[in-house]
Amino acid sequence: MYQWEIGDDQLRKLEEWKKLPTLYQLALDELKNKIKLIQTEWKILNGYSPIEHIKTRIKEPKSILDKLERKGLEMTVDNMVNKIHDIAGMRIVFSFVKDIYKLLDHLRHRDDLTIIEIKDYIAKPKPNGYQSLHVIVAVPLTLFEGQRWMKVEIQMRTLAMDFWASMEHILFYKYDKQVPPHVVQELTEAAKAADALDKKMHGLRREIMGAAEASLPEPGISRDI
Repeated sequence: MYQWEIGDDQLRKLEEWKKLPTLYQLALDELKNKIKLIQTEWKILNGYSPIEHIKTRIKEPKSILDKLERKGLEMTVDNMVNKIHDIAGMRIVFSFVKDIYKLLDHLRHRDDLTIIEIKDYIAKPKPNGYQSLHVIVAVPLTLFEGQRWMKVEIQMRTLAMDFWASMEHILFYKYDKQVPPHVVQELTEAAKAADALDKKMHGLRREIMGAAEASLPEPGISRDI
């Protein structure tokens, strides 16, 4: 059970905490609108959008407090805002790996958001086989009090990566976080199969799209980020 010392300053911070979910939701809405505009432009330019779907979520208060505790941080609003980067989350699922990096390059050149951190688990998968590109961005909100930048974590992955991650998540909780070694091994093999599928589909895309795709890098090759 979490204890808060109640004083004038703490009450002010509690009031700040009450409005944070709304601010994070506004940041997600702003970012989602930007991504949807990119989708539309891709459709106009190329005849299709490589983005399959977008999901958003706000982390539950208990999960935020648990994460602060795991990090050994004092349970303050400042620590929540400055030390926890994934309170607001967006997942963008693509058809092809190439388009993940295409969107990343585009986001780098925008002046209406700022990239804070990139973790590339596609170029360097986690030991269990998990693959995804994690990008922490700051999204500006123009409020009566002035401009405020809110952080959002974007996870970008392919359909194959997303399917694997969903199955891993289900098994993780089914076994109460104690997944048997043979299941872990099977998950690792499944991750390799998902990666092979992405590479196969990339090759088919290049063949279908023709010479214009000939210079595209192969999925999974480490990139300078």
